[in-house]
Amino acid sequence: MHRLFAELEPSLTVTEKNLAVRVRYILRSNIFDVAELERLRREAVPSSDENATAEDAAPQIVEQLVNVDAAVNTPVVVDSNDDGTVAQELELEHMRSTLEEAIVETRSTPLENRPRLPRIALSKRNRAVVRALNPMLVTYLEASRDLCETDSILFGAALAVCRIIGAKISTTGRDTGQSSAISAWGRRIEERIAKARALIGELICFRSGNNRP
Repeated sequence: MHRLFAELEPSLTVTEKNLAVRVRYILRSNIFDVAELERLRREAVPSSDENATAEDAAPQIVEQLVNVDAAVNTPVVVDSNDDGTVAQELELEHMRSTLEEAIVETRSTPLENRPRLPRIALSKRNRAVVRALNPMLVTYLEASRDLCETDSILFGAALAVCRIIGAKISTTGRDTGQSSAISAWGRRIEERIAKARALIGELICFRSGNNRP
């Protein structure tokens, strides 16, 4: 599989172990269905002779597909030199999937039902998580169509950071526990609205000739 990948993408440098890890992640994540995988395999495995008939090329394609399947299903034994690289790649994939899930969840959640996010400490680890997620946001922000969608993306990113670092997130929505209590400024606004309505009523009565108080 690694030799075939090197022939198809000579400009990319990747080790055989890292390639196997990425292929296994794609298969386990069900990013492509069976039909799509078969189509990609047929396109990726070229025939050795362009003038050969389909009958002559079929055994070679089947053999190459078997080799690819064997390489994917073979357990990966990671050397100590590649241990840090593979672990970092897996962690980035976990962050990317967490970010995507958080953004999708935020888009489908009404604003008043969004969870309350806690304040997080500015530790080295938390800053590293934010720096790792920043480049992943570019694709979402470039595809944003309006401010509401941008707000959902940014809130989803903040939610993903809290989940990655293990911060405690309040599951109660913003409207729970506070909807019954009216703030002081809310009461003042209601009083002013009531006075304005009373004044409007008096003006209407005055225009109609009813001068009685």
